[in-house]
Amino acid sequence: MESQAEAYEQENVHEVYQNIAQHFSATRYKPWPIVHQFLQNLTSGSIGLDVGCGNGKNLMANRNVFIIGSDRSENLARIALKQHPHSAIVADILRLPHRDAEFDFAICIAVVHHLSTPERRAQAIAEILRTVKRGSDLQPGGQVLIYAWALEQKDSRRGWAKGDQQDVMVPWVRKNPTAPQESQTFHRYYHLYEEGELEGDVERAGGQVVTSGYEKDNWWVIATPKVIS
Repeated sequence: MESQAEAYEQENVHEVYQNIAQHFSATRYKPWPIVHQFLQNLTSGSIGLDVGCGNGKNLMANRNVFIIGSDRSENLARIALKQHPHSAIVADILRLPHRDAEFDFAICIAVVHHLSTPERRAQAIAEILRTVKRGSDLQPGGQVLIYAWALEQKDSRRGWAKGDQQDVMVPWVRKNPTAPQESQTFHRYYHLYEEGELEGDVERAGGQVVTSGYEKDNWWVIATPKVIS
């Protein structure tokens, strides 16, 4: 089952982003408001992660922190490397190459919804939580901001609503402006999160929800590893 899910994501997520990286990057240019606010509120000198960083659009939101971005797409990670002085590497969200409790914060924006089973989605969140500092009764732990596409999008152009299918294929059209007949359509797998589901995945992953909400057709959660008593 695990190998089947991995192969499915390789074909319907990773290979697609490798193919559309340049075109995708051209459409992504600034952080969403809650992401920007989260990064702006960090203590100067903080060090953290952007897991699934894409083209690195979030890396420059706060020049007083240092962020290591990572992405499964080598082509996107190469684009993110241009966001100096930050860094970017190729890494799998399920197997991050970082020590336990090493970072002050982490963000993961529009990534976990590409994992094709509930177990893998919870595992991905657990892996991110593993990398940030654990709190105690005397000191808070590092915080993680996670975004995922919402099922409840009836007012958007996509029109999904509660009760609709949650596992969907979403087209990406790579246009050729000089030769429209050569445009290509790629399909990416998404799991659309319903209200409360992301918080449930955080708790199953060993996290504690600090706050959560809805923005731009996404559910978001700020979480921290459970406090050590």
